[in-house]
Amino acid sequence: MKIFTSILALTLAVTLSVRTFAADDEVAVVKTNMGTMVLEFWADVAPKHVENFKTLAKKGFYDGTAFHRVKKDFMIQGGDPLTKDDAQAARWGTGDPGYKIKAEFNDKKHVRGVLSMARSQDLDSAGSQFFICHGSPSFLDGEYTAFGKLISGDDVLEKIATTETAPGDRPVKKVVVESVKIVPRAEAK
Repeated sequence: MKIFTSILALTLAVTLSVRTFAADDEVAVVKTNMGTMVLEFWADVAPKHVENFKTLAKKGFYDGTAFHRVKKDFMIQGGDPLTKDDAQAARWGTGDPGYKIKAEFNDKKHVRGVLSMARSQDLDSAGSQFFICHGSPSFLDGEYTAFGKLISGDDVLEKIATTETAPGDRPVKKVVVESVKIVPRAEAK
């Protein structure tokens, strides 16, 4: 009986590990008009933010949006649904999915390539807007929820972050997010 119980426990542990690995092995493929980036997720430190981003991406929420705020050596920001409509340009940066999620501050550092959620002054005001660090803005550590990082496409991050901008850090040429797809890591291209 003791051997059976041990084998059962080991089988259960392996099964749970495989399931956890499979769920955490998804990545986001962000296709823009300037190239493609691949982002991995940190569900271990920000599970609600990871799930929120994946859910929105799977619904096509990010498709057709733009990186509306770009600041070299700082970050590129996107995820605002209002950026799909040029007539809404005066309101870009204020859009959301219609809800807010509670912050999940963690020990991850904001360094180049880190994926984090944008928010207003309210700590629990993240919704859909996100940013990818171009520099290493350590002043954001513990103040914004970091939930992933760039694993492919650093050249695209560089192109977007160094694109010409107008006042308000708005790109002169619109940087369009053509699609965000959540796929198994092995299928990321």
